[in-house]
Amino acid sequence: MTPCLLIAGPTAAGKTALSLAAADILGGEIINADSMQVYDGLPLITAQPDAAERARAPHHLFGTIDPAIRYSVGEWTRDVLALIDDCRGRQRVPVLVGGTGLYFNALVRGLAVVPEIGAVTRRRVADMLEAAGLSGLRAEALRLDPAAAKRVEAADRQRLMRIVEVALETGRPLSEYQADTVAPLAAGTWRGVVIEPDREALYARIDARFDRMMEAGALDEVAAFAARGLDPDLPASKALGVPQLMAHLRGALSLDEAVILAKRDSRRYAKRQGTWFRNQAASWDRIVSLDPAGAREALAVLLEGEAR
Repeated sequence: MTPCLLIAGPTAAGKTALSLAAADILGGEIINADSMQVYDGLPLITAQPDAAERARAPHHLFGTIDPAIRYSVGEWTRDVLALIDDCRGRQRVPVLVGGTGLYFNALVRGLAVVPEIGAVTRRRVADMLEAAGLSGLRAEALRLDPAAAKRVEAADRQRLMRIVEVALETGRPLSEYQADTVAPLAAGTWRGVVIEPDREALYARIDARFDRMMEAGALDEVAAFAARGLDPDLPASKALGVPQLMAHLRGALSLDEAVILAKRDSRRYAKRQGTWFRNQAASWDRIVSLDPAGAREALAVLLEGEAR
């Protein structure tokens, strides 16, 4: 059996084009591994594959979840494992593509089974963040679970909150739960590739892509999303570019200011993603080219002997 192919990398690195090349080479179907691209209603701002791209290969889990839902990594893992089984049952190669490291880790390292966090604890940790700031939250995470906190970047608010929530809710460090996990994808049943381009070239691509999103109607898309009046704490409400454009729609920012901040935050996010994949996926193959043809050629060399 040809292993699953996992394609990871920072935002705007060319993962969609590379996944299409992989599907063509392997006879594959593309499965989403991006936590924002799962949501419906935001195809432009989350850079989901467009209709022409989807027509080139079967795509799964893109824009299928209502943004009013808080879709968890556990739910994603369950859905993806079923899709992998289905693809393999039809002699198709699953090609998983995205930039959410936690999704990939859930598959190749296992997902810790942690009791549900109650509303009281969530509120307590949110209040802690508001009162003490990110540095205070990190200090608490280091106190409660140093093993887990040291693996998290200082600016990763969501993961730091998770560490503190688990420790306060259960009385047991998250790192202990994580140590008890079993990987759903066994060694030898998957292969990983990370796109790791030059940082400055990637930043230029991020800026140019956001301009294209705006030209294609991203502001109208976010306005329609805002009209739903969803909880701003929902994951979809935090997709890159959404908070800034919503602030513009409320009159809090000019459009130019919103675009500048959205680009800045996208670049910062790409930097964090790059650091995460260097640390967490160090053994995966690397592709450095941002040129689609060059990236495809590099992928073809990596996959030589595995083509259909």
